[in-house]
Amino acid sequence: MASRANHKVLLECAVLCTAALALFDAPIARAQDQAASSYPVASDARLAGDAKQTRFVLDLDRTIQFRAFALPDPYRVVVDMPQVNFRLPAGAGTGGRGLVKGFRYGLVMPGGSRIVIDLAGPAKVTNSYVLDSANGQPPRLVVELEEVDRASFAQAQGTPQAPQSRPELKPALSDSRAAITAPAPPQPATPPDPRPVVVIDPGHGGVDNGTQSGSEVEKNVVLAFGLALRDRLEKSGKYRVVMTRTDDTFIALGDRVHVARTQSAALFVSIHADSLPKGEGDAQGATIYTLSDHATDAQAASLAESENRADAIGGVNLTEEPTDVADILIDLAQRETRTFSNRFARLLMGEIKTAAKMHKHPLKSAGFRVLKAPDVPSVLIELGYVSNKSDMENLVSEGWRSRIVGSMARAIDIFLAKKLATAGAAN
Repeated sequence: MASRANHKVLLECAVLCTAALALFDAPIARAQDQAASSYPVASDARLAGDAKQTRFVLDLDRTIQFRAFALPDPYRVVVDMPQVNFRLPAGAGTGGRGLVKGFRYGLVMPGGSRIVIDLAGPAKVTNSYVLDSANGQPPRLVVELEEVDRASFAQAQGTPQAPQSRPELKPALSDSRAAITAPAPPQPATPPDPRPVVVIDPGHGGVDNGTQSGSEVEKNVVLAFGLALRDRLEKSGKYRVVMTRTDDTFIALGDRVHVARTQSAALFVSIHADSLPKGEGDAQGATIYTLSDHATDAQAASLAESENRADAIGGVNLTEEPTDVADILIDLAQRETRTFSNRFARLLMGEIKTAAKMHKHPLKSAGFRVLKAPDVPSVLIELGYVSNKSDMENLVSEGWRSRIVGSMARAIDIFLAKKLATAGAAN
């Protein structure tokens, strides 16, 4: 009887605790829903006009502030705005008209969205504005473009076209609990974490989709893989893991390198998926890249050139690297970093080939900008080819992802154990 009574009491306590948790989580869930619904919604986009004058129109559920400006190399128009929920029809932006080849859109920072309109040639923004809803039409963002020659385009640089005021892109709260929880009291300073830092860099993001196969886009595939690798490494407790992005946000290449350097990373791993254009054959398997001033082959050079265009794809105005950084990259002092990078690449190849198919030439090198941290061993892994049916099936398979994540975690364990042991012996 006593046992039965105790069981009843425990059951009642469990029910009460569940109810209490539900009551506590309810306002948090409502806050999350309210935060998501507070953003303007873009429901449709279209192009009108011809090769002389073209108009881009975006349908919204409310008026917003924005700014639009043109950039060269490649010619494109960037439209920056506060964060927007893009609910455009499938395939929106893949086709062009007149001066426009197509357009891309997405989150470029917490609290800020961006549309990048790819141009067929030099063009200027002659007008940009937002129309209020009228006559059954929703509010509309309009960007009007006009063809110009290269000289006129160059003259117009540095004079962005904008409506009455520039939008203020405020960072969004990363945790909705912060909006409803009282500030925590100051905590005593904690000692620095002595564990080595591993930076995981899922490529692309936001307006930069990367390669694509059907409905699957590279930015989503590599983010899922990066998060799985992070979880596996954190579970071991050996490392402090830093992600360059944890959601669908655009991150400039220089910022990715900056994360690795400011975190004093022991290792930087950039994750991508490759593709071959139709008519250029069929390739399959994972490939591991390290930094080199001279590409190992034409395909490596082409891939590096493609990946290095990520900033332009994202709408960033590219600038030359500072001279001192460029000098460091070719200095003899950087041989040690490249030696460590090559060592890890070979370890990684050895582990992955036991679990998955690799490219016939699995180790390559080229001038990838994202690998140019002069003091952080860095590799870029192309997990497979989205243009290959078998590779694509693997890339979206949780079982395959788990095996490769395990292989990479083992390679990281071996590499950092040896590196730290060598450093300890030297001290």
